[in-house]
Amino acid sequence: RASSSGNMQTYSIIVTRDRELREQLYWPHMEQSMVLDAPVLLTFCADFHRMRRWLDLSDAPDNFDNFMSFMIAAIDATLVSQNVALAAEARGLGICYMGSTLANCDEIGRILQLPPNVVPVVGFSLGYPDEDPAPRDRLPLDGLVHYEMYQDYSDERIREIYTDRELRGWERYMSFPRLRRLVEESGVQNLAQVYTAVKYTRESHHEFSQTVLDYLAAQDFMNNGR
Repeated sequence: RASSSGNMQTYSIIVTRDRELREQLYWPHMEQSMVLDAPVLLTFCADFHRMRRWLDLSDAPDNFDNFMSFMIAAIDATLVSQNVALAAEARGLGICYMGSTLANCDEIGRILQLPPNVVPVVGFSLGYPDEDPAPRDRLPLDGLVHYEMYQDYSDERIREIYTDRELRGWERYMSFPRLRRLVEESGVQNLAQVYTAVKYTRESHHEFSQTVLDYLAAQDFMNNGR
């Protein structure tokens, strides 16, 4: 159970157990091993298809073919995904979210045979873990929470907030041979450069952005005329 805008519950959850289907999803999920290693893959979709079918059957106006509607459904899907993740972890299961769900939403949507007005937004692998890694570091809470209104940061405060992240993140990259080699080959000097010169390049973000925009239009979520 999760909060939902207008109680419309504009999401769908696709549970994929079939090995052959997960093999098809392996490539659009950027060949991440957990797609095949974990027995279950959950895909949470922004879904106005069901709602719009009901509106049509009820002779009600349909106002949900626009970007605002996608955002409502995407937030609904994200909220329910986190509740499912928390419930799973409380029962001893492990999860791993995959940003590739939205980045390659068009190909994932094709494989999962999504109808119009449905877009995969977030997803994670699910299973009983055979290891117990230490939790990843997080930024300090006092660097994330603002009281009464947004309090912008000084340069000094930014450096304070990211001090621990810079140290732990760099150590993590250097501890994995493949990641260390990737960092050394790219010539980056710090963790901030890793994020934008190696992991999230401008070219890749432009490409993924266009993929999402094109798929939203194809799935009838971009009728924003005035």
